[in-house]
Amino acid sequence: MRETLSENPDAEGGVTRDDVLSALLSTIRLSGSLQFCFMPTGDWQTDAAPSLAGLSAGAMGTMPFHIVVTGSCWLKAEGEETDLEGGDVLVFPFGTGHQLGVGRNGTLVLPTRDLPQKPWREIPVLRYGEAAQSVRLLCGYLQWDGLSFAPLRQALPKMIHVRTRAANNGDWLRATIRQMVEEVDRPRAGGISMLPRLTEIIFIEILRHQIMMAKPHAIGLLAALADPALSRCLSLIHDDPRRDWSLERLAAASGSSRSALTERFQTMLATSPIRYLRDWRLYLASVALATTSQPIAAIAYDAGYATEAAFNRAFSRTFATPPAAWRAARS
Repeated sequence: MRETLSENPDAEGGVTRDDVLSALLSTIRLSGSLQFCFMPTGDWQTDAAPSLAGLSAGAMGTMPFHIVVTGSCWLKAEGEETDLEGGDVLVFPFGTGHQLGVGRNGTLVLPTRDLPQKPWREIPVLRYGEAAQSVRLLCGYLQWDGLSFAPLRQALPKMIHVRTRAANNGDWLRATIRQMVEEVDRPRAGGISMLPRLTEIIFIEILRHQIMMAKPHAIGLLAALADPALSRCLSLIHDDPRRDWSLERLAAASGSSRSALTERFQTMLATSPIRYLRDWRLYLASVALATTSQPIAAIAYDAGYATEAAFNRAFSRTFATPPAAWRAARS
């Protein structure tokens, strides 16, 4: 395998914490998404457990999202209530049940049930009530296979809530949201394909916000990036995952002993350096299967497996489906 990365931690051109973030975020590809506009009036509330039936595969990685365009409402999730205002963006990485509403004991509305049957020529706009408009939301679901990478899955909270009016990059996010609204209000040729791309951009930005907000003394992948030895090791892995890394070489290049590096990985990430490398290679293989026409044997080699049969076994253990079936399901 390739051996192009200097093992000197201080070498010119060495990778940094930001490079790890770039490597993680560059692999993000939504395998599916759905968007609709939701405009209720008066006092109302949604179902606490909206059905995904007919909207997505319902598998791991189906994430509801809401963008409050104008107005305000409340959110209830896991016994807690949060006030939402224009510019707020919410994503539920694990599909956690939640309710939105205005007032108390308002009319029950079921937007996922009331959506027209696909395919759509334009983004659906669901209006409820005849009173003056009180709130407008862009809602939908994202399908992202990135949650199959265990360290990243374990690092994400059940709910990501970004208030763009308070965020440092809020102007950029608000401008993207305005573009989404423009595509809904003034449908043009190609608009139905534009919204998924804008949604993907917002999702990547929200993930970056979540990563940068990780607490210094927390555990997990996001917090590990602040640990000097772990950050260096993760940088090496993400910069050149195809390299024939061993624990000894990773430890030496990270300026750490094998035992210390292994202990830090176990404490912060609940895994070992070599298992992390294996899991990242398999995740990259899953992306290659879904997005390229490379032969499975070539993908197996890139993932560090000497035979296609060994790769098939490892991939099936991690993703609960063989590589060929994974590719077919995403074609």
